Amino acid sequence: MNTIIRKSVLGIAGLAFAGGMFAGPATAAPSVESKPVAVTVLADKVDKGTLIPHGVQGEQSRIDLDDEQIKNVKAIIAATKKAGMDERAAVVAIATALQESKLVNLGHLGERNDHDSQGLFQQRPSSGWGTVEQITDPEYSTMAFLKGLKQVDGWQDMPLTKAAQTVQVSAYPFHYAQWETQAADLVAKYWNN
Repeated sequence: MNTIIRKSVLGIAGLAFAGGMFAGPATAAPSVESKPVAVTVLADKVDKGTLIPHGVQGEQSRIDLDDEQIKNVKAIIAATKKAGMDERAAVVAIATALQESKLVNLGHLGERNDHDSQGLFQQRPSSGWGTVEQITDPEYSTMAFLKGLKQVDGWQDMPLTKAAQTVQVSAYPFHYAQWETQAADLVAKYWNN
């Protein structure tokens, strides 16, 4: 019997000790002032559903971009914001420039030139897009493209290739669609930068 009582007492003492270890000291710990912690909040990411609301049409193309091309992407995005248009407009503009110039601000290409087309959007001075100096300025050419896009009734509800073609009037109207995914990825990456 003595052994049973001794084991019980030791068991109770052990529980009391273990409980104190896990529960902490019985006396209150000195208060520690908490200081505000700075937290960095990232800007909201652009929603892919906003960028590609109608899904992509056909196979998608993609090219690697150099610093000049990235600079032109950023110029298109800045001009889109300046025009008061949304991310979808930037996707349409960038996809159009990818098709027309691969985002390279092209000057006159001599015999290889398509008429007098120049700049990111291959706009033509002879068609009223502006002077050569204007259409080879990324901000101006983007604003000119977006002005045309704004005039297309319901462009937001159109597939990208139809919206771009309505502005550009290309001999190859379905080629714009192949750049939609890359254009959307670029807008998602640089819109909030």
